[in-house]
Amino acid sequence: MRVRNGGALVWLALLASGCGGLAMESHAVTAQACPPGAASRTRVVNPPGASVNTHLEGLTDVQGMLYFALAAPGGGTGLWRSDGTEAGTVQVRSFPAGVFAEGTPAAVGNTLFFQLADSATGMVHLWTSDGTSTGTRFIKAFTPDVNGPALRAVTALHGRLVFFHLGASGGPALWSSDGTSAGTVLLAKLPGVLGLYFDQTLRVGDALLFFRSQGGATTLWRTDGTQAGTMSLKQLDAGTVSIQQVGRAGDQGLFVLRDGPNDEVWKTNGTAAGTLRLDTFGQRVRLVGGLGSKVYVAQSARLYSLSLGGGGRTLVTTLPRDNPDQLPAVLRTAASGDSLYFSVCLNGLSPVPDDVRLWVTNGTATGTRELFRSLHRNDTSYSPVFATGTGAVLFTGSPDGTANRPWFTRGTTATTGQLAKVTVPVVLGLGPEPFVRAGGRVFFPATDDTGLEQLWSVPASFSCPPGVAAESL
Repeated sequence: MRVRNGGALVWLALLASGCGGLAMESHAVTAQACPPGAASRTRVVNPPGASVNTHLEGLTDVQGMLYFALAAPGGGTGLWRSDGTEAGTVQVRSFPAGVFAEGTPAAVGNTLFFQLADSATGMVHLWTSDGTSTGTRFIKAFTPDVNGPALRAVTALHGRLVFFHLGASGGPALWSSDGTSAGTVLLAKLPGVLGLYFDQTLRVGDALLFFRSQGGATTLWRTDGTQAGTMSLKQLDAGTVSIQQVGRAGDQGLFVLRDGPNDEVWKTNGTAAGTLRLDTFGQRVRLVGGLGSKVYVAQSARLYSLSLGGGGRTLVTTLPRDNPDQLPAVLRTAASGDSLYFSVCLNGLSPVPDDVRLWVTNGTATGTRELFRSLHRNDTSYSPVFATGTGAVLFTGSPDGTANRPWFTRGTTATTGQLAKVTVPVVLGLGPEPFVRAGGRVFFPATDDTGLEQLWSVPASFSCPPGVAAESL
């Protein structure tokens, strides 16, 4: 559910320089597009006369069933579920004015956990739902922290929900819930936990990993959702360092520590012995993702590979820029098949990016190519990149700088096209992807010919024939 969090609107640009030339495919947007009907409106959930500021939030997959909140301005929230059909898209329960969808929902088995903020009491309430009105139940109220949502790093572990509660004072506390009031328990008070505000935790294997600053040292911790299983794993640095980013490469967790002028790239398998520094860079770096036995990072325009087995870095290629004043920055990434897809912002002299482009790499210089320009250009948003799991990658594009349309690609400009002529909401800051796969469909909110935000979806295995121009939609 949309996090109303001003601090989350951070622009994680990489303040580094250096570029070079690179041959690329034509960026002209003349490729294929899906004919009308490939993606379709699932149901009108915002009826005529509804406010244009009523949004779909918190799209969550619960064992193939989509759940989402329909949030109206001033409060008044509806919980909905959808199986991808019009008849199977129904409201589960409604909440009165003054109650807002808040925080991040999570699935634990066949149960949805979600948060609601009550403006009358100032409290944040944890709820659970089995998809029925009578099975949608209040669990516990928490005092919110000053930055917004009360509950962070919500994670399913061993059939329970594990989460942090920051509270008004006293620092972070780790909690666990089985979906009942009596079964929602405090595991440990853990002052000094780092990065919760920016979701900098890692689910690795059967544990949630997080970072703490204790007595000046920065340490990696883990929890399996029990008191006994919550423990310090490894000291990472003798001093307090900041966590810049977390990510994944297969079953390995990845993270970047910033120690003074240096960025350190680490890997972890959830054990002390398997938590190792891969490399140290003298400038800011950004994780791109993992392919096979390698992890890829971007240092401004330079794309490097690091072996997960150790052994240093290899320069893959250097991404081009339009002029010497631009600083490229990788924003969002997704792995699909044997390739990594990533959006790249070209920061110029203006607060608004000069351009944002979609790239793909298979880990080689010749296999690194530009696919699309331009993505959404704004200084408070990130352009999403979403792998459907069936070979296609979804993103939002705005070649003319106006409407933010849903687009797809399969790795070449010839297999890149517009999915539908609707407008997808902009992803602010560190907000979640607008695309969510549940069962055999990918769902997303979109403003269509109703003039309102509605629920749309496309089969995860959709296929659009070539020869239909985007301009014809």
